[in-house]
Amino acid sequence: MNSKLEQMMNIKTTNTILYCRKWEETVAFYKTQIGLPVTTSCDWFVEFRLNETACLSIADEARTSIDSSAGKGITITLEVGDIKMAHLYLKEAGLNLAPIKDHAWGAKVIHIYDPEGNRLEFWSPNTELD
Repeated sequence: MNSKLEQMMNIKTTNTILYCRKWEETVAFYKTQIGLPVTTSCDWFVEFRLNETACLSIADEARTSIDSSAGKGITITLEVGDIKMAHLYLKEAGLNLAPIKDHAWGAKVIHIYDPEGNRLEFWSPNTELD
């Protein structure tokens, strides 16, 4: 059943914009280390594609009217198909990772931080039987 929001607005895509002081480092992190494809780019803004309907953008705080949150209060959660493969991919990308953790709500998770301090949570449902 569609919500009233879905019926009235028919939202097609979603994009989260992170305003960053460490803009160049943060763009490089998402482009090079995470390996997200770039959909739009200019000298102060880069949009990365997460999937068919979601994007993540990085904006240079110095060129906007919105300040960086410096990573405070932000977690970007990304459900992945296989947490073990995600862990291997991120490790091979050169990220220093802690082991995969069990989350209280029945998932396996990996937490990493971008150069601006924003937390990324990669997770997948815990399908292993204890």
